[in-house]
Amino acid sequence: QVQLVESGGGLVQPGDSLRLSCAASGFTFSDFWMSWVRQVPGKGLEWVSGSDGDGGTTKYENSVKGRFTISRDNAKNTLYLQMNNLKPEETAVYYCAKGGAATWNTGARGQGTQVTVSS
Repeated sequence: QVQLVESGGGLVQPGDSLRLSCAASGFTFSDFWMSWVRQVPGKGLEWVSGSDGDGGTTKYENSVKGRFTISRDNAKNTLYLQMNNLKPEETAVYYCAKGGAATWNTGARGQGTQVTVSS
């Protein structure tokens, strides 16, 4: 069965960086778009970024463009999200999801990793 396990979250100060990882199993990872989505406390899930199967095409939500970078290592079945210059309003649970911007909500999602940005 599809399994997605996120890691790398934590408590950081505004302006700091974090790198999230998502280990995937149970499907042919390189065949699928993968996304990162997040849920701010009290709000719904928000798509953040996506990558096609070989990592050649990446997309970002406007507010993270230039600060976040999605990447993947298909040999390791792992998806990454490098987050720079983090803002307090980006405090959220970050999830790895199978699918792209239009389809992630119908696919599998991991258990999430908490990112807290606070001084």
